[in-house]
Amino acid sequence: MTLIVAPVRYPLDHRSKATLARAIQLMEDRDADLTVLHVNLYQNGHRVTRRDLKEAVEREFGRVTNGRFVVRTGFLVEESILDEVAAENADVVVVGREQSSLWRRLLRRLTSNPNIDEYLRRNLDCEIVTAEATPS
Repeated sequence: MTLIVAPVRYPLDHRSKATLARAIQLMEDRDADLTVLHVNLYQNGHRVTRRDLKEAVEREFGRVTNGRFVVRTGFLVEESILDEVAAENADVVVVGREQSSLWRRLLRRLTSNPNIDEYLRRNLDCEIVTAEATPS
């Protein structure tokens, strides 16, 4: 079965809601499983629980039948997301346009090729879908 990973911020902002809407649509279209991921940063001191994340998503979108909610802790959001995508062997990652730009900057530091799609496809065998957010 296809696995989709959707990294989001908490509390859910308009970008996270757009990412989730796109991920849920893909989940339904592809009869896939969905992992909703939030990364608690060590340095900011805020601790979101899995339950917090699940309740916020389900308040906004209703019950996510094939959904799994994961909260990881790390220093860099992008690296934590890459770690989760690799650990889960995800088929698809849905990111917002802003997150896509952050990943490009990270990849410029790590490699000479800032093309996220190509990098993830080559290193993680993963499709990237970018969600468009409209300002709230």
